[in-house]
Amino acid sequence: MNKISAVTNRRGRPPKIARDNADTKALLLRVGLETLTEFGFSATGLDTILKKAKVPKGSFYHYFKNKEAFGLALVDAYDTFFIAKLKFYLEQPEVPPLERIVNFTQSAIAGMQKYDYKRGCLVGNLNQELNHLSDEFKIRLMQSYHAWQAQLTQCLDLAQQQHTIKTDVDTTQMSEYFWIGWEGAVMRAKLTQSSKPLTLYTEMFLRTLLRVC
Repeated sequence: MNKISAVTNRRGRPPKIARDNADTKALLLRVGLETLTEFGFSATGLDTILKKAKVPKGSFYHYFKNKEAFGLALVDAYDTFFIAKLKFYLEQPEVPPLERIVNFTQSAIAGMQKYDYKRGCLVGNLNQELNHLSDEFKIRLMQSYHAWQAQLTQCLDLAQQQHTIKTDVDTTQMSEYFWIGWEGAVMRAKLTQSSKPLTLYTEMFLRTLLRVC
């Protein structure tokens, strides 16, 4: 009886570290985000992620059809995280609208400093690899940008209602302008290993916003 039980227990070769399905998928996404924000999508092989996560390849394909499906899931996960961060900073009722923008950018600077400017924005990184990405990827990236712009537009609309900025400012256009420039500032910060591009861009954006007629 004991021999039969022992043989039965060995079948299927369970992983050394027991995890439920949700934990394994979450681990893959977390390691994927950490790796791709630093090294990019094309330069990162699945073996690198699986080795870091200590997850067998079979388990990976249980959750994701291929590397592209994994990449799209990473964009979804990053978008969820980033929109929550934007809401946290841009919807603080006790803080003036333009100060909320400064607080968000300061938080982003602190995050880049924490990782020695090696990690950037996943969506921005993928934007540098468009020649190697599918149309589905490109559509998903634009959806992210539009969602981020919508969050900032709401904040600028409030600034307009409070007469902090002029009523004829096109808040939708200025939100798009912000994200176009911000992604470039993040890339320059990685290049220079410095927060200066981020602080300079924030200052110039606010100056532009306040003098727009």
